[in-house]
Parts: sequence; structure tokens; C-alpha cells
Amino acid sequence: MIVGVISDTHGLLRPEAIAALQGVDAILHGGDIGPEQVLTDLERIAPVTAIRGNVDTAPWCAALPETRVLTLAGVTIHMLHDLKTLGADPAAEGYGVVISGHSHKPLIERRDGVLYLNPGSAGRRRFRLPVTLARLNLRDAARPRADLVTLDV
Repeated sequence: MIVGVISDTHGLLRPEAIAALQGVDAILHGGDIGPEQVLTDLERIAPVTAIRGNVDTAPWCAALPETRVLTLAGVTIHMLHDLKTLGADPAAEGYGVVISGHSHKPLIERRDGVLYLNPGSAGRRRFRLPVTLARLNLRDAARPRADLVTLDV
């Protein structure tokens, strides 16, 4: 199973992001979505699971949780917008992957057997950070891996 991971679109779903997500089995959005249309457009590619980010304050966003725990292809994934708010020990909780956003800084790091993934920002460029998203490979549930996709914008 290949999962597209995107965050911090802030209302801008670039054609390059849509192209990079083609063929994924599911999409996870790490918050700061912007208008609901972003999720509608992503749903045309694959089923979407999203969380609310700190700028998701429109009335429709109230239906989105701030965190989610889901299992895909046997891997338990914990989603939260700001990694600094992570309270529990992911390894002790049995999470295989922790997905966050907020910082706009892409990150792929393995700690205590847990894959930490921040896909960066696929929306408007901030500072000199790259415009990115990620592809999460869950084919090996014991060792999920991720790759960053830098969008040529």
C-alpha cells in the first residue's frame, strides 16, 4: 500500500501535487488545509483522512479531529498537526508512524522503531523551504518507509 501524505496546503492544491499523488491508495492530510474544496479535490484521487491544523478555523473544520489514530496495511499511524504537542510515547503506544505538519519543514526520521514523517508544505512556499509532499510505503508493515517528493514549482 502506498499512501500520499500532504500537509499545509493553506488552500493551494497545486497541479504538481495532484500529479505526484496519482496512483496512491490513500491520502493523509496533516492539517492547515484551507477551503474544504482541497479535500474534495484530493478525494478524486484516493480516499482522504485529514486532521485539523491551527489555521483550520472555518465552521466546516469543526468536524475534523485534531489528532487521529488509524491502521493501514497493518501499520498504526498517529496523525497530529504539531509534533510539539505529541504527549504519549509513540513506541509504547505501538505506533509505527507519526505524521505531523505545521513546521513546513520536511522530515523523515526513525526513532525507537517509529517512523516520524512531516511531508513539509505543499502549499505556498515559506521562507526558503522546499515545496514537498511524501509517499509512505506500507508494503512492509514491520518497517514502513517514506520518500519526499519535491514539487517543481
